[in-house]
Amino acid sequence: MNLRQLSYFIAVAEELHFGRAAERLDMAQPPLSRQIKQLEDELGAVLFNRGRNAITLTQAGSRLLERGRAVLSEIEDIKLELRRIGQGAEGRLRIGFVGSSTFGIMPNIIKSFRANYPVVNLTLLPMNNARLHRALISREIDVAFTRPALKDSDFVTRKLLEEPLVLAAPDTFETAMRGQVTLEELRKIELEMILYPEFPRPSFADSVIDACLAQGVDIRRRSFTMDLQTALSLVAIGEGACIVPASVGSAPRNGIRFLRFSPHLANTELALNHRIDEQGVHLKNFVRIAQSVARRTLG
Repeated sequence: MNLRQLSYFIAVAEELHFGRAAERLDMAQPPLSRQIKQLEDELGAVLFNRGRNAITLTQAGSRLLERGRAVLSEIEDIKLELRRIGQGAEGRLRIGFVGSSTFGIMPNIIKSFRANYPVVNLTLLPMNNARLHRALISREIDVAFTRPALKDSDFVTRKLLEEPLVLAAPDTFETAMRGQVTLEELRKIELEMILYPEFPRPSFADSVIDACLAQGVDIRRRSFTMDLQTALSLVAIGEGACIVPASVGSAPRNGIRFLRFSPHLANTELALNHRIDEQGVHLKNFVRIAQSVARRTLG
C-alpha cells in the first residue's frame, strides 16, 4: 500500500461513490476501481460493500479510513515541519564558544538571532579552541566562536573583530599610570602570571606568551588554569595577574582592575567558524546576523 492508493481509498470512502471520487481526484473511474481492487487484494480484506445502488464501508474499510486519515495528517505535518525548517522558521542550532566571547559581542548576536528566529532552539556549549575544533569536525556543533580563528581547510572562518589585550590585576596592584601598565612594569611584575587554558596546547595561553616575547617580555613566573573564569577568580583573591581580551573588562568584577598596556602589547581576534559543507539555513542566518552585529559594533 502506498500513499497514492491510500488517498484514492479515502476519497472513495468519503464520497461512497466511485464516480464522484474519480471526479474529485481528476481521474477516470475504471482506473480508480482497479486501484481499490488491487489495494483490497494486497491487504487481504474487502473494504467496501458494493450494492446495486450504493456502496458502504466494511469494518475493515472503516478502520482503514480512521487510520489512513491519521497517516495522511501526519504526513502533512511532517511536510509542513520540514518546510518551516528549510525556510529557517524553526529547528535547532548548536553553538560552541570560548569563555571570553561571552564578554564581547556574542551575547548581542544571540539576542538578535533569538529575536528574529524565536522558534529555533539554540544549544550553547562552552569549550576551548582545541575542543571546538574537534567538535566541528565530528559535527557535534554547527558553529564556533573561537579565539584565535581555527585553521582547517574544511572550515570557513570569518573574523568578527579584533581587540587589544589588557592586564587583569588585583585591585591592590599599583602602577605608575592610572588605568595603564607599561611593558617595563610587566617585565618586572612580581605577581604570578596566570595563563589559560592549561591544555590542550597550543591555545590562547600560547598566544599570550608569544605576544609578550615579541615585546621582549619573558613571563618566568607563570601558572596555568583550565579556563578564564577560574583565572579571574584567582586574580580577584590576589593570586596573580592575567592577560585577557579588553572586552572581559567591560563587566566590572570585585577585586580586579583592568589595565591597558602602554605601549600596546597585541591584539586578539574573535572568529566565527563552521564547516564548508554545512549549508543549513539556520547557520546561514546566524552567520549573517553575527556579521551584521560585528559591523555595528565596529562602526
